[in-house]
Amino acid sequence: MIYQHYQDQVKKSTEEIHQLNKDINKNSFARLFVIIGGGALLFYSFQWNNVPLVLVLMVGIVLLFVFLIRRQSRLEKKRADAMAFLAVNENELAVKDTRQNMYDGGQVFEDNQHPYTADLDIFGSFSLFALVNRAATQLGNMTLAAWFKSAASKSIIEERQEAVVEIADDIEWSQQFQARLAFNLTQKTEVKSFLARYFQDSGLAFGGPSLKLYVAAVPYIMLVLLLLSIFVFPLWPYVGTLALIHLLWTLRMAGKVSLFSSKIDKVGKVLGAYAEGLALVEQKSFKSSMTVALQEKLRVKDTLLSEAFRQLSSLIDNLDARNNMLVGALLNMFLLWDFKYVMKIVHWKSQYEANILVAFDVIAEFEALNTLAVLKRNQPEWTTPQILDQSIDAKLSCRHIAHPLIAAASSVENDYSSADHDIALITGSNMAGKSTFLRTVGINAVLAYAGAVCCASSLSLPIYHLISYMRIKDSLNESTSTFKAELDRMRFILQTVERDKQSLFLIDEMLRGTNSVDKYLGSRAIIRKLLAMEGQGMVATHDLQLATLEEEYPGKVQNYHFDIQVSEGEMLFDYKLKNGRCSIFNASMLLKGIGIDVDQA
Repeated sequence: MIYQHYQDQVKKSTEEIHQLNKDINKNSFARLFVIIGGGALLFYSFQWNNVPLVLVLMVGIVLLFVFLIRRQSRLEKKRADAMAFLAVNENELAVKDTRQNMYDGGQVFEDNQHPYTADLDIFGSFSLFALVNRAATQLGNMTLAAWFKSAASKSIIEERQEAVVEIADDIEWSQQFQARLAFNLTQKTEVKSFLARYFQDSGLAFGGPSLKLYVAAVPYIMLVLLLLSIFVFPLWPYVGTLALIHLLWTLRMAGKVSLFSSKIDKVGKVLGAYAEGLALVEQKSFKSSMTVALQEKLRVKDTLLSEAFRQLSSLIDNLDARNNMLVGALLNMFLLWDFKYVMKIVHWKSQYEANILVAFDVIAEFEALNTLAVLKRNQPEWTTPQILDQSIDAKLSCRHIAHPLIAAASSVENDYSSADHDIALITGSNMAGKSTFLRTVGINAVLAYAGAVCCASSLSLPIYHLISYMRIKDSLNESTSTFKAELDRMRFILQTVERDKQSLFLIDEMLRGTNSVDKYLGSRAIIRKLLAMEGQGMVATHDLQLATLEEEYPGKVQNYHFDIQVSEGEMLFDYKLKNGRCSIFNASMLLKGIGIDVDQA
């Protein structure tokens, strides 16, 4: 069972972190001992008047201290990785038990004007996105949101399905990939845009062709002068003068070099943080067409982008040698060190900047694919939907479909097929399940079009243009009444259906903002209009009179209903979709429950 795996990983990671904490504390004490003990040993060694011994002790103490510092860094990095891996596994258990997800819930993507996302609970606190999202980067969130906001083509959906299966089968890689990018959960900046601005910054330009040639020649010029001075003829005044000119030149340009260094240092830190996640993608042997194509984007000629990241890190480290005044002065006098590495970094930027930005798109797509893979792994009983070719005979069909946001213990499955009609007219009593069923069909279609598994035992459908009419609200800010808001939404649906015959509308109780007579007449006219435009979809209503449309449009309109059973004065809901019109309504029973007797009104 997958959740047992998560529990085992939590236990294993907790034990590893506990041991690493012990090792880190021991290493810290060792460093303190080296400082105190080494200082004492050097103090006594001075009294022995043995210069070689003092030098050996000094070198040994410094080397040992450097070793302990590096070991401390490695241990702390290992602990940080283990803590991220622990958080990934703890999060899976938390989502299962409490629906509390450490990843973003997509509130920023909420849009009441979207064709369906607001009505189908795609984004927000208790939403599909909040339940399934495992993308840590902002670009990853945006990619996953885009997949939920519009359907991909049939070929792309099938490529995603293939990639999802591949990633879901490799749980170790999947979780390591999540863990490597988990640091982004605390980042507020969209990194790709941040880097794009930095790369366009004029402050990251330096030197012309002549300067590049001279800087490249300086080491050889200084070497020749030194060799001539030692072995042929003393040219020390010229060597000293040229070295001084180099030093003064670099001091004059120190401000620009420092500004350049500070800018590129920020870029280096960002890229370094992503390097491990990128390396995981580069090193894995993928087989699906989508993952292989994405992986190939990370190669620039014969260089992997993770290697390019390491190149930049090395260049920045070399440039930072200037921060040691004595070493920096010597390097600049004989090698024009600052200019050399600034221009190397500029060359690196020109060589890789376009591909570096592409790398963030690749990481974002892998995060979105990994999100869908985690869903597949966590829900092994869900189905991979079949996407049908676009044709007049392609219809929606599902078995045991349920709402993915309702706990399995409370969820009720239903079967449905639109093979013999265009519009399903669903009547029923209050709270019987009409609205939930419409949302069930819609939200599973959103999952299918993203390339994910769906909460059903089987689901086949063509690619519909989803549109919904459910939560219609007035707006005080826009001086819009409920009825006006309904008219605007209905106009949008009619225009969409007229423009795109492959639309699927989900309408829940239209024209609620007017009187019962107008509501019935208007609803009937709208359904007829949709039929005339060859519209396809579902309409849920309390108005039983609309059920007569089935007789007027045989083969076009099909009646379904949700009903209630009354046992010993108590209403029982089974939430099962049944054929035919509803004959039992419960408003009077519900009113009686709050002390209002309809029969005596």
